[in-house]
Amino acid sequence: MPVPANPKIYHIVHVDNLASIIAAGGLFSDAVMAGRPGGTVIGMSRIKARRLNELNLSCHPTLRVGQCVPFYFCSRSVMLFMIHKRNEELAYTGGQEPIVHLEVDMRATIEWAEANNRRWAFTLSNAGAYYFEDRSDVAHLGDINWDSVRARQWAGAAKEGKQAEFLIEHSFPWHLVERIGVHSQLIVPRVAAAMHGAVHRPTLEIRNDWYY
Repeated sequence: MPVPANPKIYHIVHVDNLASIIAAGGLFSDAVMAGRPGGTVIGMSRIKARRLNELNLSCHPTLRVGQCVPFYFCSRSVMLFMIHKRNEELAYTGGQEPIVHLEVDMRATIEWAEANNRRWAFTLSNAGAYYFEDRSDVAHLGDINWDSVRARQWAGAAKEGKQAEFLIEHSFPWHLVERIGVHSQLIVPRVAAAMHGAVHRPTLEIRNDWYY
């Protein structure tokens, strides 16, 4: 599959955290959030600790993965599948329905990052593993396995490629979120309530195809 002309990237959050994200003006890295009261945590604490304390980006050697806000290049991520299956390594057991997708334009994000002196990179696989490769040049987007990224059924090598990430240093601004995808009508009022009074209100859609 060729590189998409305008790749979209996705960050997943629990709907309970959405109001605080909007109030704070956006998303913050785990390094920043480590010193703040947290909401509903959906990630693996062991992997989060590794990203914070052990894993650096080769294209930005002084930058840890955990100092970046992470995005996937697809909805229906491997992480969402683990949430859906209630993987035993996850403390969170609430399933995928309360999980919200934030859709963002990658190129707009890079433009913002470079205008605001924020480092960014993308990886070819899971940035929580010890063996990932990373890049910081859009000329190398073709190194991502886009067939794996877009695959709805994945295993083996496709699983690695599907976990490619986009990383932006420190924080990501709320005003760049273009669309919010939710699992069902049940979640729509909760998202609408979280956005009540917000200056920026992204398009809100029920997107069953973004879920398992």
